Amino acid sequence: MKLGLDPAVVRKARDLAARAAEPVIEMARTHTTVSVERAVLRLAGVTGADADGIPWVNRIVDAVRDQVGLEHGVALPFFAAGNWRSLKFGLPTGAERDRALARAREAVGAGIARIDRNRADRDRLLARHGDPEKPWIYLIVATGDIHEDIPQAQAAAREGADVIAVIRSTGQSLLDYVPEGATRQGYAGTYATQENFRLMRAALDEVSGELGRYVRLTNYASGLCMPEIAALAGLERLDMMLNDCMYGIIFRDINPRRTFVDQRFSRQIHARAGIVINTGEDNYLTTADAIDAAHTVVASQLLNERFGHEAGLADRQLGLGHAFEINPQIPDSFRLELAHAQLVRELFPAAPLKYMPPTKHMTGNIFAGYLLDAFFNLAGVMTGQSIILVGMMTEGIHTPWLSDRDLALENVRYVRRAAGDLSEDFTPGPFIRERAARVLSETVDLLHRVADDGLLDAIADGVFGVTKRPADRGRGLDGVVEKADGYVNPATEILEAAP
Repeated sequence: MKLGLDPAVVRKARDLAARAAEPVIEMARTHTTVSVERAVLRLAGVTGADADGIPWVNRIVDAVRDQVGLEHGVALPFFAAGNWRSLKFGLPTGAERDRALARAREAVGAGIARIDRNRADRDRLLARHGDPEKPWIYLIVATGDIHEDIPQAQAAAREGADVIAVIRSTGQSLLDYVPEGATRQGYAGTYATQENFRLMRAALDEVSGELGRYVRLTNYASGLCMPEIAALAGLERLDMMLNDCMYGIIFRDINPRRTFVDQRFSRQIHARAGIVINTGEDNYLTTADAIDAAHTVVASQLLNERFGHEAGLADRQLGLGHAFEINPQIPDSFRLELAHAQLVRELFPAAPLKYMPPTKHMTGNIFAGYLLDAFFNLAGVMTGQSIILVGMMTEGIHTPWLSDRDLALENVRYVRRAAGDLSEDFTPGPFIRERAARVLSETVDLLHRVADDGLLDAIADGVFGVTKRPADRGRGLDGVVEKADGYVNPATEILEAAP
């Protein structure tokens, strides 16, 4: 540890984060959502859509909610139905309930067993092909057409990318269903579907064998279908998932209660699947000042750590996010960036941190942008970041050209090669140490407030990312249901069982 952080202050910050998180964890334990219940059906093997293109899992959950209510879960009514395509459901009792429960546990157990096999397959492929050195180079490939994404993703891997991120089509986080099949029409991204996951995973396995290193695949398990997409990711062996409900709350106006409930279940799936989550704290700095709001990033990271641990995620799965977003015109901006990055690195030494490139202050001057990305890459190497998202010199102006991507990969490759193990030689001076201590102190003060007032109230007050999101508003609130006595979810039974 290079910053000389006070261990007592660090412990206090974690204690406050745990206290602030506990009421939200309890709410998530005692509630379910339509998407959680749809995820149970997906784990049980329910696939496909009706003639109108509506996924069967949506039709089933909606019918159960209308006819029986979801407070007991979807599993018992579904597995008690003789012909579920009739969409006629009741709540079984007695021996009928016992039979339905046994069938539900068997079907959902088979889905989770498939996730377990995929995790074992990943370990086997990592042993065969090898794991790239850190920091991993993380590159976005998402044209809207999965069949165009595949050759671009393979080409990016050949140019040095270690992680391929297929970001979702604009607006998919607001869809309360997951489209079926391979898709060829998406805007500023490609739809997250099970078939698209399968196709890209197969393509990256192919190029992994060619290159002799395992190439990871990531997508987004956020939005109104967070639990379902998490389940599909486990079923198709994705390696990373953006998984942070705060992003959906703040930037997509998804109801806070809905997303915290969805987040807990989705993270339980990720924990079982061995998936590394990526959190979205970097997004706060696109709307808030990166200096004034630095402590909100750290506070959110500590909250995300607590939520992740409670859901079963190990430290090695906590890809906590932060970003290089200080205005480059400010004196000592690079030193401030180093202070923030080193602070996060030391607070979470075992976490595979995801470091995001500058976007907010990219002006369209491609030469200045290329230089700023190089400084970002250097900061990542100097402070031992784990995952570096490749910055594009035309970031924020248009969807980058392939030539921009090649130049960006060349930039990060050069810095990583030239700097080597510079993190071993980097010794922060008084300026960086004092700045880090100040941010940590401000983090403690904020977590005191959040623990006293409540996290949901803090979100409503705009503490994170400036935007205010009340707990009784936002998309998806009508999909939240309080569990009744006798609620059944075979997936959580398995996921929460003692190892």
